[in-house]
Amino acid sequence: MTATAPAPAPEGKSDERLVKTSPLKKLMGRPELGSVVGAVAVFIFFSIIADSFLQASSLATVLYAASTLGIMAVPVALLMIGGEFDLSAGVLVTTSALVSSMFSYQMTANVWVGVGVSLLVTLAIGVFNGVMLTRTDPPSFIITLGTFLMLTGMNLGFTKLISGTVSTKSIGDMEGFESAKAVFASTISVGGVDFKITIVWWLALIALATWILLRTRVGNWIFAVGGGEDAARAVGVPVAATKIGLYMGVAFGAWVSGQHLLLSYDTVQSGEGVGNELIYIVAAVIGGCLITGGYGSAVGAAVGALIFGMVSKGIVFAEWNSDWFKFFLGVMLLLATLLNHWVRKRAEATK
Repeated sequence: MTATAPAPAPEGKSDERLVKTSPLKKLMGRPELGSVVGAVAVFIFFSIIADSFLQASSLATVLYAASTLGIMAVPVALLMIGGEFDLSAGVLVTTSALVSSMFSYQMTANVWVGVGVSLLVTLAIGVFNGVMLTRTDPPSFIITLGTFLMLTGMNLGFTKLISGTVSTKSIGDMEGFESAKAVFASTISVGGVDFKITIVWWLALIALATWILLRTRVGNWIFAVGGGEDAARAVGVPVAATKIGLYMGVAFGAWVSGQHLLLSYDTVQSGEGVGNELIYIVAAVIGGCLITGGYGSAVGAAVGALIFGMVSKGIVFAEWNSDWFKFFLGVMLLLATLLNHWVRKRAEATK
């Protein structure tokens, strides 16, 4: 039997498989394009308004603010691309820090033991969220809202029960504290400018998340699950495992952030972290992630975090009233959402 040649394309039309996509079309199709444009605009704005904004020490401060948010915004973005939310992410950071601190102090153990136990507990909470989501009917909004409330109560209740106050005891003089601080909360001097090590953690997570999304089968699974769970399951995507893995990714980010929080001050307030989960989501949305899932990037979320850092510190450098910060953040959210929507429409129109 001879092979049949493919039918010729209709006159005036070319085979779309052979059509090359122009660099402009590729650029317009990138989910982080809108956030990059917004970041450039914010940078230029504060460079003009605030004289000290362009100083090396000021930029280091901006990067630090962006990194503390970005460490969580990147895994939250991956979760949103997978079509889910985690409203417990903010208090989970505090839970991670509390477990590490109280275990080390109460057991008079090396701080690294507390850090390790904290990792296990934090990942277990991520698994709990993922399993509850995949084994029950309620949406992730309801499930993680329940986790948020439970963790908020447990953070306060256990801290007061064990420490007698709403904060943990100091572990600054315990064995292993200085070496743990070097990993999670140290300062690196480059050219006479001090940079926090959280910036390194942030960049590493961006690189890892981008590689997962664009270069691995797991990345394809994440986009497929976010685009349509039933369709993804029909083509063999392990939907449950993918979602549990995404929640564990958020938990890992919370562990890193929690250790930084603890080792920066050697004590933790049990009520910290409430409300931060919304800021993580805002950063991801500003970075181009869709609320409905299936679209976004880790780089976009990182740029969203950078915008947050520039706005939060730019207001201070401009000597404005910091009470207006959330107003500007809300404006940035709306503008970025509208810009991202326009970019997507333009990208679809040029296909």
